[in-house]
Amino acid sequence: MTGPRRDPDIVRPYVRTGGRVRPRRDVRLESVVIAASAPFTELGPDAQQVMCLFAAGRGGLAVADIAAALQMPPSTVRILVSVLIDAGHLTSPAPAQDGPDTTLMQRVLDGLRELV
Repeated sequence: MTGPRRDPDIVRPYVRTGGRVRPRRDVRLESVVIAASAPFTELGPDAQQVMCLFAAGRGGLAVADIAAALQMPPSTVRILVSVLIDAGHLTSPAPAQDGPDTTLMQRVLDGLRELV
């Protein structure tokens, strides 16, 4: 049997997330987020830590970078970021549009082949 746990961070992830086990939004580790609003004093301590990363003059940060900087589990940070996006404190840039239609690209390729 092992001795008592010596982990300095004894706050469990479900406590940090308010009991949430999944993010409401599709927040991935590679998702980049940007601070959208400055006042964040009414937030919990973990959410304030996330927002302080943006107050340090950094631009957009990936969720994985936030997790690494705060030394928190990535799954917990995904939920915190989702909550902050829902509250309007963070925003995520619009994802890139899908590529052009494949039928259009095939017509362009056929036209180029006719030129040769």
